[in-house]
Amino acid sequence: MLFRSGRKLGDTATLGALLCSFVTKRSESTLKVCVVGSGPAGFYTTAQILKQLGSTARVDILDRLPTPFGLVRSGVAPDHPDTKNVINQYTQIGLDSRVSYFGNVTVGTDVQLSRLRRLYHAVVLAYGAESNIQLKVPGEDLHGVYSARQFVWWYNAHPDHRNLPIDLSKIRRVAIFGMGNVALDCARVLLQPPPRLGTTDIAEHALRQLRDSAVERVDIIGRRGPVQASFTAKELRELLKLEGVRVVVDPDQLRVTETDEVEMKASRAKRRIFDIMKSSLDASSNTSGRQLHLHFLRTLKGIQGDEQGAVSSLQLERNELRTAADGSQRPAGTGEMEHLPADLVLGSIGYRCNPLEGAPFDERRGIIPNRGGRVLQAGSSEPDPGLYVAGWVKRGPTGIIGTNLTDAQETVAAILQDAQSLSAPADDAPSLQQVLQESGVQAVSGAYDSSLVHNLQQKDRCPQP
Repeated sequence: MLFRSGRKLGDTATLGALLCSFVTKRSESTLKVCVVGSGPAGFYTTAQILKQLGSTARVDILDRLPTPFGLVRSGVAPDHPDTKNVINQYTQIGLDSRVSYFGNVTVGTDVQLSRLRRLYHAVVLAYGAESNIQLKVPGEDLHGVYSARQFVWWYNAHPDHRNLPIDLSKIRRVAIFGMGNVALDCARVLLQPPPRLGTTDIAEHALRQLRDSAVERVDIIGRRGPVQASFTAKELRELLKLEGVRVVVDPDQLRVTETDEVEMKASRAKRRIFDIMKSSLDASSNTSGRQLHLHFLRTLKGIQGDEQGAVSSLQLERNELRTAADGSQRPAGTGEMEHLPADLVLGSIGYRCNPLEGAPFDERRGIIPNRGGRVLQAGSSEPDPGLYVAGWVKRGPTGIIGTNLTDAQETVAAILQDAQSLSAPADDAPSLQQVLQESGVQAVSGAYDSSLVHNLQQKDRCPQP
């Protein structure tokens, strides 16, 4: 909920009255908003602005990449086309005459945030999470150790990592750390038959490598137990039903504690995931071919390399779950060590947002400090007028694509509440396009037209400025 002067904002009546007041007072003017980031958070924020403000709204969307759609384009697995269908909705938003797209523009380099704030009534930072949490173990700098984000961007042709130096024809065993959906996506792409991926929008360079892949085994490793795994039942079923893949789990690691039983009783999703794991283990015992091993209660302590500086094996410590004061179960090392061979290591333990010059940043939480979408002034609990956040950089890298809609509604409600007090751009202020041209920035700019949409749908292609 949003609060200001003791007044609650968010119910239909209050928002309607506020909007009516805003339109009446600004009938001759336009509210100019800049949205930094063109992923789900950026497009949902734009959609809400257009919906609430009608003809009085103008939105410029910026992105450091030439292409929009953020993690929907570069983070969703290629064999999940239904999830990517939301791009059609975003496309319609971008085609609106009140919206302009400026790609290939890096805020902080090509244009400063302070300059943007002088050009618009409001700036919404919605640039998401483009970094990842490090493994922080000896050997992390060895060749063949990457983040799952890098690997996902590699097979989705993201320009930052499409040239990742991976040669799957020389890799037999892959270890993935993390028990979330991204870890399962990586394993599924590595293990499923390439012909199935050939009908998707996977990058051509990745498909060629997967056709020549020598991968025989994938190990997915987590610090906690099976009940604490954070992947969904849908993702787990997809992975466990892969044709020709043998699923291996140590039965001892599927033993549950009394606290586990309490967790599963309180969460039907946890119970369902655990039951799927147990049943699939029995069903897959007689299959052969590629192998998928699930390891629970294991902490990575180090990565060993060979004489050429490439990863060769992992050192793992066995854990046990201990109940903390708050009732949660946390892994604790037992001192028992084991080694696991590996030729490629992927860390999938979380995304992280990056700071932006001109905006405060909470290093511990990895977000821009805010209250209800209003960015707080550095070292203060007071909002910084005209500066807002939405999406992961607002709340952290959690939730699904649809979570960004509710998040955007809250942020736009805050903008509406503040609208009458926002500083207006000077009458002679240049447009963003003029600013970029004067700075020599070659942006993919102008209206979000159908030719750009067509280019964005081509594999391995980016529209040129």
